[in-house]
Amino acid sequence: MRISGIETVLLSYPMSEEMRDSRLRFSSRSCLLVRVETDAGLVGWGESAAYGGPLASTAAVIERELAPYLIGQDPLCPERHWDRMYQGTIMRGRRGLMIAALSGLDIALWDILGQACGRPLYQVLGGARDRLRAYASGGFYTDKKGKKELAAEMASYVEEGYRAVKMKIGGLPMRDDLERIREVRMAIGPEVELMVDANCAYTPKQAMAMAQRMEELEVAWFEEPTSADHPQGSAQVAAFTSIPIAGYESEFSRFGFRDLILAKAVDIVQPDCIWSGGVTECKKIAALASAFGLPCVPHCFSSAVALAANMHLIASIPNGYLLEMDRNPNPLREELIREPIRIDQEGEVSLPARPGLGIEIDQGVIDRYRIKVG
Repeated sequence: MRISGIETVLLSYPMSEEMRDSRLRFSSRSCLLVRVETDAGLVGWGESAAYGGPLASTAAVIERELAPYLIGQDPLCPERHWDRMYQGTIMRGRRGLMIAALSGLDIALWDILGQACGRPLYQVLGGARDRLRAYASGGFYTDKKGKKELAAEMASYVEEGYRAVKMKIGGLPMRDDLERIREVRMAIGPEVELMVDANCAYTPKQAMAMAQRMEELEVAWFEEPTSADHPQGSAQVAAFTSIPIAGYESEFSRFGFRDLILAKAVDIVQPDCIWSGGVTECKKIAALASAFGLPCVPHCFSSAVALAANMHLIASIPNGYLLEMDRNPNPLREELIREPIRIDQEGEVSLPARPGLGIEIDQGVIDRYRIKVG
Protein backbone atom coordinates (compact mmCIF):
# COMPACT_ATOMS: atom_id res chain seq x y z
CA MET A 1 0.00 0.00 0.00
CA ARG A 2 1.28 3.45 -0.97
CA ILE A 3 0.21 7.04 -0.44
CA SER A 4 -1.31 8.20 -3.71
CA GLY A 5 -2.70 11.65 -2.95
CA ILE A 6 -2.83 14.47 -0.39
CA GLU A 7 -5.53 17.15 -0.33
CA THR A 8 -6.18 20.09 1.96
CA VAL A 9 -9.77 21.07 2.74
CA LEU A 10 -10.43 24.58 4.11
CA LEU A 11 -13.73 25.11 5.89
CA SER A 12 -15.22 28.23 7.47
CA TYR A 13 -18.45 28.95 9.32
CA PRO A 14 -19.57 32.60 9.79
CA MET A 15 -20.74 33.18 13.37
CA SER A 16 -23.92 35.05 14.20
CA GLU A 17 -22.17 36.87 17.06
CA GLU A 18 -18.48 37.69 17.50
CA MET A 19 -16.79 36.14 20.53
CA ARG A 20 -13.36 36.82 22.00
CA ASP A 21 -10.83 35.66 24.52
CA SER A 22 -8.07 37.79 26.04
CA ARG A 23 -6.15 38.03 22.75
CA LEU A 24 -8.26 37.13 19.72
CA ARG A 25 -11.65 37.93 18.23
CA PHE A 26 -13.68 35.32 16.34
CA SER A 27 -16.27 36.26 13.76
CA SER A 28 -16.02 32.81 12.17
CA ARG A 29 -14.88 29.30 13.03
CA SER A 30 -12.48 27.76 10.54
CA CYS A 31 -10.53 24.56 10.16
CA LEU A 32 -7.95 23.04 7.84
CA LEU A 33 -8.54 19.35 7.18
CA VAL A 34 -6.00 17.04 5.54
CA ARG A 35 -7.10 14.09 3.41
CA VAL A 36 -4.54 11.37 2.62
CA GLU A 37 -5.44 8.76 -0.01
CA THR A 38 -3.82 5.37 -0.63
CA ASP A 39 -3.72 3.15 -3.67
CA ALA A 40 -5.49 0.45 -1.62
CA GLY A 41 -8.57 2.65 -1.19
CA LEU A 42 -8.02 3.61 2.44
CA VAL A 43 -8.42 7.32 3.20
CA GLY A 44 -7.13 9.03 6.33
CA TRP A 45 -8.30 12.34 7.75
CA GLY A 46 -6.29 14.77 9.83
CA GLU A 47 -6.38 18.40 10.83
CA SER A 48 -3.81 21.17 11.11
CA ALA A 49 -4.32 24.04 13.53
CA ALA A 50 -5.86 27.18 12.07
CA TYR A 51 -6.82 28.83 15.38
CA GLY A 52 -5.68 32.41 15.01
CA GLY A 53 -3.52 31.56 12.01
CA PRO A 54 -3.35 31.70 8.20
CA LEU A 55 -5.27 28.85 6.55
CA ALA A 56 -3.83 29.36 3.07
CA SER A 57 -0.21 29.47 4.25
CA THR A 58 -0.53 26.26 6.26
CA ALA A 59 -2.28 24.55 3.36
CA ALA A 60 0.52 25.61 1.01
CA VAL A 61 3.16 24.17 3.35
CA ILE A 62 1.30 20.86 3.43
CA GLU A 63 0.86 20.64 -0.33
CA ARG A 64 4.21 22.07 -1.50
CA GLU A 65 6.69 21.36 1.28
CA LEU A 66 5.54 18.25 3.13
CA ALA A 67 3.47 16.22 0.65
CA PRO A 68 6.55 15.31 -1.45
CA TYR A 69 7.97 13.48 1.59
CA LEU A 70 4.92 11.19 1.61
CA ILE A 71 3.68 10.59 -1.93
CA GLY A 72 4.57 7.04 -3.00
CA GLN A 73 5.53 6.01 0.55
CA ASP A 74 4.11 3.32 2.82
CA PRO A 75 1.46 5.03 5.01
CA LEU A 76 1.88 2.55 7.87
CA CYS A 77 5.09 4.13 9.20
CA PRO A 78 4.02 7.42 10.82
CA GLU A 79 7.05 7.58 13.13
CA ARG A 80 9.42 7.35 10.19
CA HIS A 81 7.50 9.95 8.19
CA TRP A 82 7.29 12.34 11.14
CA ASP A 83 11.04 12.32 11.58
CA ARG A 84 11.72 12.73 7.85
CA MET A 85 9.37 15.70 7.58
CA TYR A 86 10.67 17.32 10.76
CA GLN A 87 14.35 16.86 9.94
CA GLY A 88 13.82 17.89 6.33
CA THR A 89 12.27 21.23 7.29
CA ILE A 90 14.02 21.91 10.59
CA MET A 91 15.85 25.00 9.33
CA ARG A 92 12.55 26.59 8.29
CA GLY A 93 10.27 25.82 11.20
CA ARG A 94 10.79 23.98 14.45
CA ARG A 95 7.62 25.54 15.87
CA GLY A 96 4.50 27.26 14.65
CA LEU A 97 3.08 26.86 11.18
CA MET A 98 5.42 24.07 10.03
CA ILE A 99 4.63 21.85 13.03
CA ALA A 100 0.91 22.55 12.70
CA ALA A 101 1.09 21.51 9.03
CA LEU A 102 2.98 18.33 9.92
CA SER A 103 0.37 17.57 12.61
CA GLY A 104 -2.50 17.16 10.16
CA LEU A 105 -0.56 14.73 7.98
CA ASP A 106 0.54 12.71 11.00
CA ILE A 107 -3.04 12.33 12.28
CA ALA A 108 -4.21 11.17 8.84
CA LEU A 109 -1.46 8.54 8.70
CA TRP A 110 -2.47 7.18 12.11
CA ASP A 111 -6.08 7.07 10.91
CA ILE A 112 -4.97 4.92 7.97
CA LEU A 113 -2.86 2.70 10.22
CA GLY A 114 -5.83 2.05 12.49
CA GLN A 115 -8.03 1.22 9.51
CA ALA A 116 -5.38 -1.12 8.09
CA CYS A 117 -5.21 -2.93 11.45
CA GLY A 118 -8.98 -3.06 11.71
CA ARG A 119 -8.82 -1.47 15.18
CA PRO A 120 -9.78 1.87 16.72
CA LEU A 121 -6.78 4.16 16.95
CA TYR A 122 -6.75 4.32 20.76
CA GLN A 123 -6.32 0.53 20.86
CA VAL A 124 -3.49 0.64 18.31
CA LEU A 125 -1.82 3.25 20.52
CA GLY A 126 -2.13 1.20 23.71
CA GLY A 127 -5.76 1.39 24.84
CA ALA A 128 -5.47 2.72 28.38
CA ARG A 129 -9.27 3.19 28.63
CA ASP A 130 -12.39 3.15 26.44
CA ARG A 131 -14.35 5.92 28.20
CA LEU A 132 -13.30 9.47 29.02
CA ARG A 133 -14.64 12.06 31.41
CA ALA A 134 -15.26 15.34 29.59
CA TYR A 135 -15.44 18.99 30.56
CA ALA A 136 -17.38 21.80 28.89
CA SER A 137 -15.26 24.59 27.48
CA GLY A 138 -16.93 27.96 26.84
CA GLY A 139 -17.39 31.21 28.69
CA PHE A 140 -15.99 33.48 25.97
CA TYR A 141 -16.59 37.21 26.02
CA THR A 142 -19.30 38.67 23.77
CA ASP A 143 -20.87 42.13 23.64
CA LYS A 144 -24.21 40.76 24.84
CA LYS A 145 -22.87 38.46 27.57
CA GLY A 146 -22.67 39.98 31.01
CA LYS A 147 -21.85 38.04 34.15
CA LYS A 148 -25.46 36.85 34.59
CA GLU A 149 -25.59 35.53 31.04
CA LEU A 150 -22.19 33.90 31.51
CA ALA A 151 -23.34 32.19 34.70
CA ALA A 152 -26.44 30.90 32.93
CA GLU A 153 -24.30 29.55 30.09
CA MET A 154 -22.00 27.65 32.43
CA ALA A 155 -24.94 26.34 34.47
CA SER A 156 -26.50 25.01 31.25
CA TYR A 157 -23.44 22.83 30.71
CA VAL A 158 -23.91 21.32 34.15
CA GLU A 159 -27.52 20.60 33.24
CA GLU A 160 -26.25 18.77 30.14
CA GLY A 161 -24.28 16.44 32.40
CA TYR A 162 -20.83 18.01 32.63
CA ARG A 163 -19.19 17.95 36.06
CA ALA A 164 -16.39 20.32 35.07
CA VAL A 165 -16.53 23.59 33.11
CA LYS A 166 -14.03 26.15 31.84
CA MET A 167 -14.38 29.89 31.19
CA LYS A 168 -12.22 32.68 29.76
CA ILE A 169 -10.50 35.37 31.80
CA GLY A 170 -7.88 38.04 31.09
CA GLY A 171 -9.98 40.13 28.72
CA LEU A 172 -11.33 42.50 31.36
CA PRO A 173 -9.87 44.29 34.37
CA MET A 174 -9.06 41.88 37.17
CA ARG A 175 -11.91 43.05 39.40
CA ASP A 176 -14.48 42.44 36.64
CA ASP A 177 -13.14 38.97 35.83
CA LEU A 178 -13.23 38.02 39.51
CA GLU A 179 -16.88 39.05 39.62
CA ARG A 180 -17.54 36.85 36.58
CA ILE A 181 -15.85 33.88 38.28
CA ARG A 182 -17.84 34.42 41.50
CA GLU A 183 -21.09 34.58 39.57
CA VAL A 184 -20.28 31.32 37.77
CA ARG A 185 -19.25 29.59 40.98
CA MET A 186 -22.56 30.52 42.60
CA ALA A 187 -24.48 29.28 39.55
CA ILE A 188 -22.78 25.87 39.23
CA GLY A 189 -22.38 25.13 42.94
CA PRO A 190 -19.42 23.88 44.94
CA GLU A 191 -19.28 20.33 43.57
CA VAL A 192 -18.57 21.19 39.91
CA GLU A 193 -14.96 21.78 38.91
CA LEU A 194 -14.33 25.28 37.53
CA MET A 195 -11.27 26.00 35.39
CA VAL A 196 -10.18 29.38 34.00
CA ASP A 197 -8.16 30.15 30.86
CA ALA A 198 -6.25 33.42 30.46
CA ASN A 199 -4.72 32.68 27.04
CA CYS A 200 -1.36 34.13 28.15
CA ALA A 201 -2.91 37.47 29.15
CA TYR A 202 -0.90 38.34 32.26
CA THR A 203 2.56 39.24 33.39
CA PRO A 204 3.80 36.98 36.21
CA LYS A 205 3.03 39.68 38.79
CA GLN A 206 -0.50 40.14 37.46
CA ALA A 207 -1.07 36.39 37.31
CA MET A 208 0.03 35.96 40.91
CA ALA A 209 -2.34 38.70 42.03
CA MET A 210 -5.18 37.05 40.12
CA ALA A 211 -4.33 33.60 41.48
CA GLN A 212 -4.31 34.87 45.06
CA ARG A 213 -7.85 36.19 44.67
CA MET A 214 -9.11 33.07 42.87
CA GLU A 215 -8.00 30.58 45.52
CA GLU A 216 -11.10 31.19 47.68
CA LEU A 217 -13.27 30.42 44.62
CA GLU A 218 -11.89 26.87 44.37
CA VAL A 219 -10.58 27.17 40.84
CA ALA A 220 -9.46 23.73 39.62
CA TRP A 221 -6.75 25.05 37.31
CA PHE A 222 -5.38 28.32 35.95
CA GLU A 223 -4.65 27.84 32.25
CA GLU A 224 -1.95 29.75 30.35
CA PRO A 225 -1.53 32.57 32.87
CA THR A 226 1.57 34.02 31.16
CA SER A 227 3.48 33.73 27.89
CA ALA A 228 4.70 30.28 26.88
CA ASP A 229 7.90 31.96 25.69
CA HIS A 230 8.86 32.71 29.30
CA PRO A 231 8.67 29.45 31.31
CA GLN A 232 10.32 31.14 34.29
CA GLY A 233 7.39 33.55 34.58
CA SER A 234 4.88 30.71 34.63
CA ALA A 235 7.09 28.90 37.14
CA GLN A 236 6.90 31.92 39.44
CA VAL A 237 3.12 31.73 39.33
CA ALA A 238 3.11 27.97 39.88
CA ALA A 239 5.36 28.31 42.94
CA PHE A 240 3.22 31.11 44.35
CA THR A 241 -0.26 29.59 44.16
CA SER A 242 -1.96 26.38 45.26
CA ILE A 243 -4.03 26.44 42.05
CA PRO A 244 -2.54 24.04 39.48
CA ILE A 245 -1.10 25.79 36.42
CA ALA A 246 -2.15 24.24 33.09
CA GLY A 247 -0.56 24.84 29.68
CA TYR A 248 0.60 25.50 27.10
CA GLU A 249 -1.30 24.80 23.90
CA SER A 250 0.77 27.56 22.30
CA GLU A 251 3.86 25.36 22.60
CA PHE A 252 4.61 23.08 19.66
CA SER A 253 6.85 20.12 20.42
CA ARG A 254 8.28 17.83 23.09
CA PHE A 255 11.31 20.10 23.21
CA GLY A 256 9.21 23.10 24.23
CA PHE A 257 7.23 21.05 26.73
CA ARG A 258 10.49 19.69 28.13
CA ASP A 259 11.55 23.23 28.92
CA LEU A 260 8.20 24.05 30.54
CA ILE A 261 8.34 20.92 32.69
CA LEU A 262 11.97 21.38 33.73
CA ALA A 263 11.23 24.98 34.71
CA LYS A 264 8.29 23.72 36.84
CA ALA A 265 6.11 26.09 34.84
CA VAL A 266 3.15 23.68 34.59
CA ASP A 267 1.32 21.25 36.81
CA ILE A 268 -0.92 20.00 33.98
CA VAL A 269 0.49 19.51 30.47
CA GLN A 270 -1.70 20.59 27.53
CA PRO A 271 -0.51 19.79 24.01
CA ASP A 272 -2.97 19.51 21.11
CA CYS A 273 -2.76 16.92 18.34
CA ILE A 274 -3.43 19.52 15.64
CA TRP A 275 -0.84 21.99 16.98
CA SER A 276 1.85 19.97 18.66
CA GLY A 277 3.06 17.51 16.04
CA GLY A 278 0.10 15.17 15.72
CA VAL A 279 -0.40 11.86 17.50
CA THR A 280 3.27 10.90 17.15
CA GLU A 281 4.64 13.91 18.99
CA CYS A 282 1.81 14.21 21.51
CA LYS A 283 2.41 10.63 22.67
CA LYS A 284 5.99 11.65 23.42
CA ILE A 285 4.86 14.80 25.24
CA ALA A 286 2.46 12.74 27.35
CA ALA A 287 5.22 10.25 28.19
CA LEU A 288 7.54 13.10 29.15
CA ALA A 289 4.86 14.50 31.45
CA SER A 290 4.33 11.07 32.98
CA ALA A 291 8.03 10.77 33.80
CA PHE A 292 7.63 13.88 35.96
CA GLY A 293 4.39 12.72 37.55
CA LEU A 294 2.25 15.22 35.64
CA PRO A 295 -1.15 14.65 34.04
CA CYS A 296 -1.66 15.34 30.32
CA VAL A 297 -4.98 16.99 29.43
CA PRO A 298 -4.82 18.05 25.77
CA HIS A 299 -6.28 21.29 24.49
CA CYS A 300 -9.06 20.87 21.91
CA PHE A 301 -10.85 23.75 20.17
CA SER A 302 -11.64 23.02 16.53
CA SER A 303 -13.51 20.57 14.30
CA ALA A 304 -14.77 17.05 14.91
CA VAL A 305 -11.54 15.67 13.39
CA ALA A 306 -9.42 17.43 16.01
CA LEU A 307 -11.79 16.26 18.73
CA ALA A 308 -11.55 12.65 17.55
CA ALA A 309 -7.74 12.76 17.34
CA ASN A 310 -7.33 14.19 20.84
CA MET A 311 -9.93 11.78 22.20
CA HIS A 312 -7.99 8.76 20.90
CA LEU A 313 -4.75 10.22 22.23
CA ILE A 314 -6.13 10.71 25.75
CA ALA A 315 -7.65 7.22 25.79
CA SER A 316 -4.23 5.75 24.96
CA ILE A 317 -2.19 7.39 27.73
CA PRO A 318 -2.24 6.47 31.44
CA ASN A 319 -1.87 10.10 32.57
CA GLY A 320 -4.71 11.45 30.43
CA TYR A 321 -7.98 11.81 32.30
CA LEU A 322 -10.13 14.58 30.83
CA LEU A 323 -11.39 15.56 27.36
CA GLU A 324 -12.05 19.20 26.43
CA MET A 325 -15.42 19.61 24.72
CA ASP A 326 -15.78 23.04 23.10
CA ARG A 327 -19.43 24.01 23.62
CA ASN A 328 -19.50 27.15 21.48
CA PRO A 329 -21.79 26.79 18.44
CA ASN A 330 -19.82 25.24 15.59
CA PRO A 331 -21.22 23.04 12.79
CA LEU A 332 -17.65 22.05 11.87
CA ARG A 333 -17.72 20.10 15.13
CA GLU A 334 -21.39 19.15 15.40
CA GLU A 335 -22.25 18.39 11.76
CA LEU A 336 -18.99 17.41 10.05
CA ILE A 337 -19.17 13.75 11.07
CA ARG A 338 -22.27 11.59 10.77
CA GLU A 339 -22.18 10.53 14.42
CA PRO A 340 -21.11 13.56 16.48
CA ILE A 341 -19.04 13.00 19.63
CA ARG A 342 -21.23 13.73 22.65
CA ILE A 343 -21.28 12.99 26.37
CA ASP A 344 -23.62 10.50 28.01
CA GLN A 345 -25.63 10.96 31.21
CA GLU A 346 -22.48 10.38 33.25
CA GLY A 347 -20.65 13.26 31.58
CA GLU A 348 -18.39 10.85 29.69
CA VAL A 349 -17.74 9.91 26.07
CA SER A 350 -17.27 6.39 24.77
CA LEU A 351 -14.52 5.67 22.28
CA PRO A 352 -15.74 4.50 18.84
CA ALA A 353 -15.47 0.84 17.89
CA ARG A 354 -14.81 1.57 14.22
CA PRO A 355 -11.22 1.40 12.91
CA GLY A 356 -8.88 4.38 12.84
CA LEU A 357 -10.34 7.63 14.10
CA GLY A 358 -13.73 5.96 13.83
CA ILE A 359 -15.43 8.91 12.14
CA GLU A 360 -17.37 9.25 8.89
CA ILE A 361 -17.06 12.65 7.21
CA ASP A 362 -20.25 14.15 5.79
CA GLN A 363 -19.34 15.37 2.30
CA GLY A 364 -22.41 17.59 2.21
CA VAL A 365 -21.10 19.59 5.17
CA ILE A 366 -17.73 19.96 3.46
CA ASP A 367 -19.45 21.24 0.32
CA ARG A 368 -21.50 23.71 2.39
CA TYR A 369 -18.61 25.29 4.28
CA ARG A 370 -15.65 24.83 1.96
CA ILE A 371 -13.77 27.99 1.00
CA LYS A 372 -10.93 28.94 -1.32
CA VAL A 373 -8.21 31.15 0.12
CA GLY A 374 -5.29 32.73 -1.73
